[in-house]
Amino acid sequence: MQDINPDDVLAGVSASFGRRIIGVTSVAMLGLLLIYLAIFQPPALIWQLFLLLIGAGSLWLSVRMWQATRHTVVLTETELRDTAGTVLARMDEIESIDRGVFAFKPSNGFLLKTKSPKPRSWQPGLWWRIGRRVGVGGMTPGSQSKSVSEIIAFKVAQRDMGDRN
Repeated sequence: MQDINPDDVLAGVSASFGRRIIGVTSVAMLGLLLIYLAIFQPPALIWQLFLLLIGAGSLWLSVRMWQATRHTVVLTETELRDTAGTVLARMDEIESIDRGVFAFKPSNGFLLKTKSPKPRSWQPGLWWRIGRRVGVGGMTPGSQSKSVSEIIAFKVAQRDMGDRN
C-alpha cells in the first residue's frame, strides 16, 4: 500500500476568472454609483455622508474581494487551508459539516463547525471564520464546494466510526 502524504491536495475550491470579474465589478459599480449620487445628486448632509461612506466601503470591499479570490481553498489529509497558507480548520478539529439549504453558509458553499473557536477572519468571496464556524464558498462554483464538502463529510464520518470502535 502506498504511503499517504498529508500535504497532498485532495480537492480545491476556487473562483473562476469570470466569476471574479462579475463579482468585483458589481461591488465596485455599486460603490461608484453611491459616490456619484452623493456628489451630483446630494441629499441632506447626513445622507450624503452616509452614501460617501458606503460607497467608499464598497470600493474597499471590491479590492479585498479581488485579492482574496486569487487564492484557492485546498483540502489535504490533515487540514482545510487556503493557498495563502491560512489554515481554516484541521481535520481532527472538525465537529460537523452543514450543506443544507437553510444553513447560514456562503452561496454555493458549506459550513463547518469546529471543536474550538479560532480568531475571526474573512476572505470576501472565498471563506470566513467566526468563532467555531467556518464558511467556505461565495464566488466559487457549487460543484467544487460540493466535492470538498463530501470528502470532508466522509472523512469526519470515518474518523467518528474509528473513535467508537
